[in-house]
Amino acid sequence: MKSMTFNILCAGRGENHWCFRQKLVREIIKKYAPDTFGLQEVHYAWMRYIVNQFKDTYDFVGVGKDDGKKKGEFSPVFYNKHKYELLQKEDFWLSETPEKPSLGWDGAENRTCSYAVLKEKESGKSYAVFNTHLDHVGSTAQLEGAKLILKKAEQFKNMPVIITGDFNVTPDSAVYELMLSNGFFDARTVAKEKDEINSFHWYGKGSKMIDFIFVKKTSSVSTVTTATDKINGKLPSDHYPVIAEFE
Repeated sequence: MKSMTFNILCAGRGENHWCFRQKLVREIIKKYAPDTFGLQEVHYAWMRYIVNQFKDTYDFVGVGKDDGKKKGEFSPVFYNKHKYELLQKEDFWLSETPEKPSLGWDGAENRTCSYAVLKEKESGKSYAVFNTHLDHVGSTAQLEGAKLILKKAEQFKNMPVIITGDFNVTPDSAVYELMLSNGFFDARTVAKEKDEINSFHWYGKGSKMIDFIFVKKTSSVSTVTTATDKINGKLPSDHYPVIAEFE
């Protein structure tokens, strides 16, 4: 099974404006063909484009962070609808009032997490996939948001759980340590084959590892790849997608 996390850059400027990168993002998804993938910085026009391009293969769960519908960025989970049946889903806000659109703690923006519980049609086995984009400013919002995600994930003790996202923190952070201390591994650290390429490149202005795929300690990870593909000489986003394959 293959899962991907990819921050596709909401807007962008000049030659990196999102309207010039649509086909590049589409080609990355087509090339790697993940069973599930979590995206970040997905405004409604992005959503319409991706849904339309992959309507024959993927379905999704997710809502806009500002109104619970179409307004604001989505952090959706897409899944291969031919392979999987959706058993359960939820969208919640990383705040003190997770059931409604809201700003959490010292965060600069509303932030959401969406998850899907999927049953593989062939085997009948199920797993849960979470996807999020933590705040880029508030350290309390980052930590408390991660705690809320972990609390939601506790209800799926008897199945594999994957948590993908742009966490806006590096591996030396309190958030990263929190994830590891609550029964999860960074898939990259336990993969049999992996690279060490930073996921956020900011079009050459710097680089950091802030995009992660966390998995329960019961999961077996074969490979983790940071996809640095250029298409017609262009990078599709200021983040590289991270792809994990599970046995």
